[in-house]
Amino acid sequence: MCVTVKMPGSCGELVQGQIDGVNFHITCPVNIFSQVTAYFSTSTRKITCSPKKKKALRATEKILAYLNGKGTSIGLRFFSRIPIGKGMASSTADIAGSCFAVANLLGKNLTFSKIASIASEIEPTDGIIHKGIVCFDHIRGKLIENLGYPPPMKVLVIDPGGKIDTLVFNKRKDLRILHRVNRKIIEEAYFLVKEGMKKKDPELIGAGATISSVCNQIILYKPELTRIISLSKKLGALGVNVAHSGSVIGILLPSDFSRFNQLEQRIKKECGSHLKFYRTAITGGGPRIEDE
Repeated sequence: MCVTVKMPGSCGELVQGQIDGVNFHITCPVNIFSQVTAYFSTSTRKITCSPKKKKALRATEKILAYLNGKGTSIGLRFFSRIPIGKGMASSTADIAGSCFAVANLLGKNLTFSKIASIASEIEPTDGIIHKGIVCFDHIRGKLIENLGYPPPMKVLVIDPGGKIDTLVFNKRKDLRILHRVNRKIIEEAYFLVKEGMKKKDPELIGAGATISSVCNQIILYKPELTRIISLSKKLGALGVNVAHSGSVIGILLPSDFSRFNQLEQRIKKECGSHLKFYRTAITGGGPRIEDE
């Protein structure tokens, strides 16, 4: 018997900042997935998995201890299309996928909050663990607010290159001060996205996301951002979001948008041919579970 769980990655976040000293982000899950399969192993090792998946291994150890699965040997297989180190929640997807898969294999129920708590003990965590779109404290692993499911939107993910270590980034001494500078504008961005979710209005969501992306320039500067906002607006984009502690930039697009080739060519011409693109769509967070 085995259980396979698919977890979505993210295109950064729709909004991120601090309000009243609490870290938060609004998730931006997309249809790029990590797939984890858990199975009972005959190995003498307690957990068998790729040595590259150290964070998922730690999470599985914690889950087995919590579920009192001490005498159980578990194997894990991974297949992921989520780029690593870009701010696309690759580690969170692997960690959460492992936790959900192992719990289901053992016939146990685990709350989303427990899995988020375990994930946050390992590293700052993306709220894609939870269903729909949520406001989430990525440092403490706490759900702040569930905003529901998003209206249909396509997303063009832009990777300008480079990788950012989330653990190192979140230890920066200047983050609290910079978040304080942005506070009022981030509150406006939060309100716009929340209203957009409530009204199923992609334009409000795009407007809030763009505000947050511009605010984040004083925290993690992206040299291509201003030109990408201008170019994408001319071609009908709803707005632009970013990975606030990662490298990617996302262009939020209407569900019927079809001019991807033109948009990509214009951006490459203005910002450089080194850019990579991923065409996808916004989705809801949470696991997709398959028993085999």
